[in-house]
Order: sequence, then structure tokens, then C-alpha cells
Amino acid sequence: MKCKRLLALFITAGLFSSSVYAAVDVKTGSATSEIEAKLPEKKRDILHHYLSPKEVYDIKKAEGNKVLFVDIRTPYELQFVGHTEMIDGNVPYITFDYSDWDAKKKTYKRQFNSGFVGQVEDLMKKTGINYGKDTKIILMCRSGDRSAKATDLMAKNGYTNVWSAWQGFEGDKAKSGEGKGKRVVNGWKNAGLPWTYKMDKEKAAFIF
Repeated sequence: MKCKRLLALFITAGLFSSSVYAAVDVKTGSATSEIEAKLPEKKRDILHHYLSPKEVYDIKKAEGNKVLFVDIRTPYELQFVGHTEMIDGNVPYITFDYSDWDAKKKTYKRQFNSGFVGQVEDLMKKTGINYGKDTKIILMCRSGDRSAKATDLMAKNGYTNVWSAWQGFEGDKAKSGEGKGKRVVNGWKNAGLPWTYKMDKEKAAFIF
């Protein structure tokens, strides 16, 4: 107990370096270097804040309207791939330009949603969640890539308590085995957490 008190005092006083601070357990609202060490660069964010699907579920269930849970995929992904009804809303980090084709990636060209931060703030106000730069915000995409970038963007705009759901809704692709190339490794759906195809108009995004 004495050690824990000393640790709390040192952190409060800012006497620890960021690398030591990063070892504090995720449930305390701190960073997790153990998780980050295993993540590819594209899933890392500058706040070093990561949550597993079960942690997201438990936090949202316990804290309710004290935390903003945002699905940042495209509206089409939510409609045709599914989503969890626990989200407070959908604010796409990117959209697709269906009039332009990316031959290299063999997909429609992506375009960044320049209004992302403002739309997250609007959602915060709409849902009645306490608006502030220290509001706990959880961002979830398909597999953790976009949520890391979006977390960085929010951080650069002054938000300090933003968390990336690093496995995303669908999870990572299997590199071998029967499910090779399919998103069956981890993620919200593969964790057996509640999800649906049915859209809620109040939570849907209208960005085209």
C-alpha cells in the first residue's frame, strides 16, 4: 500500500519519465507500454492509449455517459459489416470518393474527413456527455489503424484522454490456417461482444 501511495505521488508530481508512466495499468486511465511494444507502428498513437474490446465494453458499461464511444468507420461499414449499439455515434475518419479509383490499392480512393474533430465535439454535445479536453473518448475503427491516427488528431487538438480500440470491430487478418486472409484473429466481433446490423438513426452519420 505504501508503495502504491509513493507511486501516485511521483506521478502526480511529474517525477516519472513517460516510459515509466507508460507501464501503469490501462484501467487507471494511463498508458500501456506492454501492449504498445507488440503493436505495428500503424496502430500506435502518440498518447500511448490502447484498449481491448473487452476493456471498451467494460468501461462503457460501467461509466455510461461519462465516456464518449465513437465508431469512426464509414457509414457503409456499420450498415453492412455491423456495429455495436453501445456506440454514442458514428463519425467517419475517412470517406471514399466513388468517382475515383486507386489502381494500386484496388479500391476507391480515400479522402480524409476534414471536419472530424468538430463532428466528434458536436456528438459530445448532442449526447450530453461532459464536454471538455479531458473527456474520456474511445475511438474504434475496423482493426485499429484509423483509430490510432484519429487519436493522434484529437491529441494534437488538445484532447488528453482519448483511447484507441486497437483491435477494432473486425480485428486483424489471419496470416495462416483455414482463415488466412480473413479477419478472424481478434476484434469486437470475434470477442463475442454484442453487435447488430440494425442502424439507429440518432447515431448514424450523415456525411457524404
